[in-house]
Amino acid sequence: MSIISSTGSNTDKIASTTTLSQRLTAAIFASILGASLVYFAGFSHIEAVHNAAHDTRHSAAFPCH
Repeated sequence: MSIISSTGSNTDKIASTTTLSQRLTAAIFASILGASLVYFAGFSHIEAVHNAAHDTRHSAAFPCH
């Protein structure tokens, strides 16, 4: 998302053209993706997926019930 450019012999200047709206869009997309994955793993009827998420929570000392 960022563009690094150098002009001529002046290679010590780095210009980032990532705008605030691009960063905000990426953050919102990442949040929605993360929430979707947590929702899928938490409420999955596929026992292997649910148990993997459950065991991961316990191994990270995160209480889940």
